Amino acid sequence: MDFRFTPEQEAFRQELREFIRAVLPPNWRGIDPDSYFVEENWRFIRQLTAQMAQRGWLTMHWPREYGGQGRSLMEQVIYQEETAYWRVPTRDVSVGTHMVGPILMLYGTEEQKQEFLPGIARGEIIFCQGFSEPGSGSDLASLQTRAVEDGDDYIINGSKIWTSGAHRSTHCYLLARTDPSAEKHRGISVFIVDMRSPGITVRPILNMFGVHYFNQVFFDGVRVNKRYLVGEKNRGWYVAATTLDFERSGVGRHASNRRAVHELVELAREVSLGGKPLASHPLVRHRLADLAISVQVGTLVAYEVAWMQSQGKVPNKEASLSKLMGSETAQQVYSFGVQMLGMYGLLHKGSKWAFLDGRIALEWADSFSHTIRAGTSEVQRNIIALRGLGLPRG
Repeated sequence: MDFRFTPEQEAFRQELREFIRAVLPPNWRGIDPDSYFVEENWRFIRQLTAQMAQRGWLTMHWPREYGGQGRSLMEQVIYQEETAYWRVPTRDVSVGTHMVGPILMLYGTEEQKQEFLPGIARGEIIFCQGFSEPGSGSDLASLQTRAVEDGDDYIINGSKIWTSGAHRSTHCYLLARTDPSAEKHRGISVFIVDMRSPGITVRPILNMFGVHYFNQVFFDGVRVNKRYLVGEKNRGWYVAATTLDFERSGVGRHASNRRAVHELVELAREVSLGGKPLASHPLVRHRLADLAISVQVGTLVAYEVAWMQSQGKVPNKEASLSKLMGSETAQQVYSFGVQMLGMYGLLHKGSKWAFLDGRIALEWADSFSHTIRAGTSEVQRNIIALRGLGLPRG
């Protein structure tokens, strides 16, 4: 693959940066971690999404008939990279644009494509992801939510947990068991469920910052028409596995890490210890250099994933490697930020002594979830070992 961007792609990057500078407040450093769905941020986020949707940027590489612009996947990568680096809050539509939309183009019926893809592209349909359950996280195939056929419908009973943004979503991309007698990786099917359906209850789960980001969603006799079954009945595990590859492969986490390293470099130049800038200390410089290298390597892996997708290939182990490197590097970056700043690094938002308004401490605390959400580091290493290196199970 060619790691260089074309002049046209670099021109688009510049256009995107100019737009971001125009719409974000001066000295913008982003909203607090996981606060996308809180009332004080939601209206601003939806306004930004509408502006980007008007320009066709949310799904620019999709076919025109489904609301895209037919542009290259690498231009979509540039969009994801720049919005992540500048912390443009786009989490409201990312499940739809990054996962559900591509899955529907692979497995969906023409009716499903026509019903959902244009709305996703316009930023109007908001998806949450109904995968994890109270007893099924990393062992997702052990899920117990049931979908039973009843005439033209399926009746769904069960619950999902850690469902980000369910209280703001219009639809749920749901895994349910349709054949309880089959082996656990079989007998699972994928559905699209309207969140306004009778029988759905959404209960908030506050995270460690006291922010309503997660939810538990209960399905009590929820009827879903058979036309909203995605892919083949009882073969949803394979659809879900492809979904997770899409979720794990993005360049955004690496761009976010690059921004964090740049901020630490900025602080190292400004903050003094013993009368000298932190940047003058060899240990600080060497550690920052190591982190910058890790970020760059992860970025190149994400570029390879995008290139493979553009060639019609399925990046499985590569997607897991991208996710593993992105989440673990994030932990390393913010852990070093706290160490570098000493006790100041633990000060939270609102303290007059906190650097970057306490962002280092918030991101450090949030980073512990990075190696759990979207698949634990252990799961990613297993995928790399089994499917990448061909090591035996066990």
